[in-house]
Amino acid sequence: MTRRNRSGTKLWNTLSKIATRNVRRAQRTVTKSAIRSAVKQGEAMSKAAQRVLTGVASPVPTPVSRGGGRWEEGSWGLGPLVQRRYRLFIPPGVSASRPAPLLVLLHGCGQDTASFAACTRAATLARSAGCVVLMPEQSSQANAQRCWNWFRSAARVVAEASLLMSIVEHVCQQQPVRRERVFALGLSAGGAMAVILGLRYPDRFVAVGSHSGAVPLSASNAAQAARVMHGKGEPDVDAARFQLAGRRPPPLLLLHGDADHVVHFDNALASAALWQQLLPQPPVLAKPRRVQRGQRRPYSIFPWSSEGEPYIRLVRIEGLGHAWSGGPSSQAFADPSGPDALRIAWQFFMQCLAARQRAAPRRVRKVAA
Repeated sequence: MTRRNRSGTKLWNTLSKIATRNVRRAQRTVTKSAIRSAVKQGEAMSKAAQRVLTGVASPVPTPVSRGGGRWEEGSWGLGPLVQRRYRLFIPPGVSASRPAPLLVLLHGCGQDTASFAACTRAATLARSAGCVVLMPEQSSQANAQRCWNWFRSAARVVAEASLLMSIVEHVCQQQPVRRERVFALGLSAGGAMAVILGLRYPDRFVAVGSHSGAVPLSASNAAQAARVMHGKGEPDVDAARFQLAGRRPPPLLLLHGDADHVVHFDNALASAALWQQLLPQPPVLAKPRRVQRGQRRPYSIFPWSSEGEPYIRLVRIEGLGHAWSGGPSSQAFADPSGPDALRIAWQFFMQCLAARQRAAPRRVRKVAA
């Protein structure tokens, strides 16, 4: 057995043990704190945390439409004093008579919508997949480094999630999109916030995803966030259940590099473990598979299913640091040698959509009975 195969088998065994442990946890109510031991508010953040919070992204001009489609800009929020700018890409062929799915993309720290559009190649995916892309932009007033505030007080996290959801609803009302086909994906801080949206509004998202993001509901200040990013935190499961309010969480995609020294890979494992504890019956973990395409970085897929349908997909990318996999080399937070993260995500999202459509007739029959 090769060293890489042993590594994949070891991780699969670890994930299986986590699943078994979560079965036991599901039999009782356990109150868990956000992290094992809180540190003082004034403690200096680690160097790794500072890198992600103060990194300067490669600035790019306003995106232009090459190959069809159009970019639009706007702003919306919870009132005139609480608004955020957003950028929207509408591919060719989308109209009121032909509405499209909506993909919400949340940038990472030190990025704006223009740099994130270049980093992800969002317009290219939108044209080929026929989806509308919405990219909200964090303001420097809300966070000096433009991070989405996943690591603040519960009230502030809820407020920011509500603000983002108001933008999503506004776009759904004003643009030719299908309200029942909305997905969210983010990078780093944006990834954590995308998962929070899934917990807060599970009925509004077909699926959500996090690329190199910290485990959500695990920190309430920057010092705690630094510990979490190092893989030393754990989520508050009770808080997650409170957010869901008895509803089923949407399927979850986790993409993470195993060489990420800013947000440790353990955050992906913790997020997967959290999602497993949010169902009455724990999901089933299948054997992983390793994918190698050309000269790009290989990656391993760890899939969980619930009632025979996709529920969690963890994608571990070998040698990837804290960067968007498959992005252009011109961007600070991108690694061109990795697999195309956005296409991997969209493939999973479409599988989740198909599963939801298959389940719809079953739900109708249950109601009729």
